Amino acid sequence: MRTPARLLLAAITLSGLFAPVSAAAAPPVVGGGRASQDYSFMAYLPGCTGTLIKDNWVVTAGHCPTPGTVRVGSIDRTQGGTVVGVRRAVSHPRIDVKLLELAAPVPYAPAPVPADSGPVGTVTRIIGWGQTCAEPGCGPVPRIANELDTTILADKRCSGIDGPHEICTSNPGNVAGACYGDSGGPQVRLIDDRWALIGVTSRAGNNSSVCATGPSVYGDLPSIRPWLNTQVGGLPSLAG
Repeated sequence: MRTPARLLLAAITLSGLFAPVSAAAAPPVVGGGRASQDYSFMAYLPGCTGTLIKDNWVVTAGHCPTPGTVRVGSIDRTQGGTVVGVRRAVSHPRIDVKLLELAAPVPYAPAPVPADSGPVGTVTRIIGWGQTCAEPGCGPVPRIANELDTTILADKRCSGIDGPHEICTSNPGNVAGACYGDSGGPQVRLIDDRWALIGVTSRAGNNSSVCATGPSVYGDLPSIRPWLNTQVGGLPSLAG
């Protein structure tokens, strides 16, 4: 649950909005820019985005169709990295998160999942292959992944949020945010100069089919870290 930092110190749907249009409505990064780094953990699924969390496991959104293959290790959805088969999918029982076990390990650094996602105001970055215009079906998705810097908001800013297990995330200037095709993509934050994975792109936080008109909702991975750890047989550490 997101609460103001001072309270933490004191006490310490439109369902499927970011799915492919053919499945359930979902928006690319609108108002962002081309990926500034070669994020080794990026995974492309047809119509969605995912993140490598172990050498043979990718996490994405539960509403994304389970693909036969994924491309891992490239910010270009058409080339580079490794195309690998998907052995099986495991959906979380409560929130919009799904794990994909790969048919073989891949030689790329995964994104570590930290112990907590951070308080309100934490600066984060979202990355994905979503369309870059706001209306459903308004244009193609980009070949190169896009990114956008955002912040964590209080839970009350997002409609229908599952506070303990989801993150409400800003739409900078009320004109930028996740869009169709970004579903399942990473929300990361810097910890000790390393990108740590805290969220999975899920849906709009204002029940609108038009992207970036309100905050977005992300599955809170640190809140389900024990489940993730069990399913994948041990998550890599942030220090590693």
